[in-house]
Amino acid sequence: MTRSVAAALLALFVVAPGHQVLSLSATQQPGTRIRADQWHLRYLKTEVANSIAQGDGVLVAVPDTGVSPHPDLRHNLLAGTTTIPGTTGDGRDDQNSHGTGMAGLIAAHGQDDGTGAVGIAPRAKILPIQSSGANNTGRPDDLAAGIDFAIAHHATVISISSSGASSPALVRAVRAALSADIVVVAAAGNEPEDGYVGYPASESGVIAVGGVDRIGEHASVSVSGPEIDIAAPAVDIYSTSYDGKYSKGTGTSSATAIVAGAAALIRSKYPDLPAQEVAHRLTATAVDKGPPGRDDQYGYGVIDLVAALTADVPPLGFESSNVTPPASAEAAPEKGGDKAATARGLATLGVLVAAGGGYLFWRRRRRADDPPPRVSR
Repeated sequence: MTRSVAAALLALFVVAPGHQVLSLSATQQPGTRIRADQWHLRYLKTEVANSIAQGDGVLVAVPDTGVSPHPDLRHNLLAGTTTIPGTTGDGRDDQNSHGTGMAGLIAAHGQDDGTGAVGIAPRAKILPIQSSGANNTGRPDDLAAGIDFAIAHHATVISISSSGASSPALVRAVRAALSADIVVVAAAGNEPEDGYVGYPASESGVIAVGGVDRIGEHASVSVSGPEIDIAAPAVDIYSTSYDGKYSKGTGTSSATAIVAGAAALIRSKYPDLPAQEVAHRLTATAVDKGPPGRDDQYGYGVIDLVAALTADVPPLGFESSNVTPPASAEAAPEKGGDKAATARGLATLGVLVAAGGGYLFWRRRRRADDPPPRVSR
């Protein structure tokens, strides 16, 4: 039986390769080393962004392998749940490391001495949902139950680091989250395991995230496709792991968690802004890469945290956008072609979380050499 056939029969999602747990000794000063290795923080000018917003008052749900109470993260970690049949727990257990890495990218607060890992939104709260286990497998319906839990507990951002098969329950849950004014971010997928943007990133209204490397160019690991909305760092991304350790990973999972953290910053600064406008602000202020305008590698461009928090962004107009409101049908959507996603499993991607697009629009993407966007008064 081939791997693809087995996945189709079992309807599973699996953690993809590319996630390495780093066991650093005390003599290596892991907290100091990890902070220095978090190159994406400097690339994204996170320090400047955090002088504007830090994610206060925002709850980010992370359906994944669970989240360990890492010293760099535990003050922001709430009690959650597990949706894996036959298991019990509050989500604060991770034998795999993937979920802890995703949560750390979003909301790690580091140590009082300035060391340790830091997330994009270090004052946001994390709602951990264990929807896949230590053996790297899970079911679309378990992810659906996790999304339902996030809705019931008033999460305002959901970060999904998996991609692949849909099910009627998962489609319903994702659309219910969108209808509840929740920003849903999902990973596009990783090459060579994935050849196209999977579900839920392919759902209209979900922010589909692709990846870039250290110099801001398209990461070879990142899947391309017409569903991609935005890109973020995805190569050699350092974060938290289980047992107080740290992790390094490459994949669109990392990029997705970073974008989820950005959404938390926007929701913190603009608490009355609808989810659709949060997504619009992210894409409207992104730095254009590749061919002018939207393209299949970068979407609307590479995320710009500072611009997303400060630019004067006109409201999204339905009459001039490609908005596709969430539908109520149970069938899997085609946000550019589902390409038989139901014949595959969901795969958590690299180190961090996920994104999928649909309602995003902007007149012209900002180029790297353009003047800064006008600051909101």
